[in-house]
Amino acid sequence: MAYPKDIRIIDTMMGILDSDDRSDWFASFRPLTKDPEALKSYDMPAEYMFKSIPNTEGVTDFLPWTIEQMDKHNIERGMAGWSDTPMNRRAKEEYPDRFIFDLGINPNNGTEECKKIRRLHADGIISAVSCFPAGTFPQVPIDHKNMWPIYATCEELGLPIFLNVGVPGPRIPMTTQKVERLDEVCWFFPTLKVVMRHGAEPWDDLAWKLMLKWPNLYYSTSGFAPKYYPKSIINFANTRGADKIIYAGYFPMGLSLDRIFNDMENVGFKDHVWPKFLRENALKVLNLGDK
Repeated sequence: MAYPKDIRIIDTMMGILDSDDRSDWFASFRPLTKDPEALKSYDMPAEYMFKSIPNTEGVTDFLPWTIEQMDKHNIERGMAGWSDTPMNRRAKEEYPDRFIFDLGINPNNGTEECKKIRRLHADGIISAVSCFPAGTFPQVPIDHKNMWPIYATCEELGLPIFLNVGVPGPRIPMTTQKVERLDEVCWFFPTLKVVMRHGAEPWDDLAWKLMLKWPNLYYSTSGFAPKYYPKSIINFANTRGADKIIYAGYFPMGLSLDRIFNDMENVGFKDHVWPKFLRENALKVLNLGDK
């Protein structure tokens, strides 16, 4: 059936722009980028994959604009990456019931990142941690020793960690994000909730097999318009994995909410999957209760 539009959606990957300048999206891995086209002409690092990046022409205040887009599609809350910017502080102060935040970490910074996680968690700012392994510099694989203190800290605090897996969109090496690297992490940290981001392709069959194996492993749909959700993931959700698949968009980084939810009409989830996918699984993984 088409998705039920009365569900109050939790979006586990959003962004809050503070200007039309999106060059900071390149910042962490610009030293890795060698492709002349990407360096000279792209507004976002994987622009060759996203042909309709949301148009923000004429927007003067991006915060109410973001809320308008969320309201239009019944998104109750969105999770955005935390940095201590005036826009993020405004979002937290003016719309405390609409946004939650994850902290994007760089494991090359050692235990300083663990201290930051503890501080922001104690201050009630973050609900999750995230990492883009291929986008770290130097690159740090999912199962590298530099990640272990991060995983241990998240497990101790009860924070889920969201990890980009699969071939990265930006034209940078992929080996750090091979899905098989999750196996040892899920084994060694059995109560750490690990959420895959950005598709896991071309290893999506391995992704669902590992979710079947490990109770603490989940999958979010970030970075993909719904028409491109891997068929293996839809089938897994409809059979044994309804509790494992979590909605995430990619707004406004690469996709508009209009594009996402126009496509959503044709996703072949069974009736019992929709409330879990759009809301309930995110509430569980992010420890939000039914707030």
